[in-house]
Amino acid sequence: METKNKIALVTGGSRGLGKDMALSLAKKGLDVVITYNNRQADAEEVVAAINKSGQKAAALQLNVGDLKSFTTFAAQLQEILKSTFETDHIDYLINNAGIGGYTPIVDVTEETFDELLNIHFKGVYFLTQKLLPVLNNGGGIVNISSGLTRVSVPNSSVYASLKGAVEVFTRYLAKELGEKGIRANTVAPGAVLTDFGGGHLRNNENLQKMVSSMTALGRPGVAEDIGGVVAFLCTEDARWVNGQRIEVSGGMLV
Repeated sequence: METKNKIALVTGGSRGLGKDMALSLAKKGLDVVITYNNRQADAEEVVAAINKSGQKAAALQLNVGDLKSFTTFAAQLQEILKSTFETDHIDYLINNAGIGGYTPIVDVTEETFDELLNIHFKGVYFLTQKLLPVLNNGGGIVNISSGLTRVSVPNSSVYASLKGAVEVFTRYLAKELGEKGIRANTVAPGAVLTDFGGGHLRNNENLQKMVSSMTALGRPGVAEDIGGVVAFLCTEDARWVNGQRIEVSGGMLV
């Protein structure tokens, strides 16, 4: 009997960190489903690259801030799992999708707070809850946090607070899902040069110099620094890593 490849679902996998996670997972021999919010063409390029590498891949549209869409998304996921992968379960869930938010505390509006809350915490919480029935025993969950939960940088109070909530949630997932052999871990990237937050770091040379000066390895991160760590957590090599926060920041403010 042929052994099926394991399958990972990466939210926000059409660009940036999520794209590299998806490609890194494929290099480890996993099949991949990615979600995109509005960049369908970019998502299809990632799918094509993974298919070309010899693994299977598919893309689905998802706005992680629209919690009412999760039931429909779960049904669409079931359909694509059957049609493309000939299965009805996934093995790994990577909650990566998100947006930046850079506002001083005195200027934060309830609308801004709620948008970030829905995407970065409620969305992660309830999408995970919705997908638990299709997550295989012995699988895993990787939630993407941020170096900003450890290092306080002005104007990131809402984003960082919600990522802190995700880190606590991850430990509870590890505790409650342990009886099913499901591991849950957090990966916390440091400052990374992507178009995240409108290219907030990538387009600001002074900010890059500041990040470099406080990082032991002397540079900001790039997307390719992160994906391999996420992929590692989705292999048997990481079978005893559970309930952990792994910061991937080049040694920022160590």
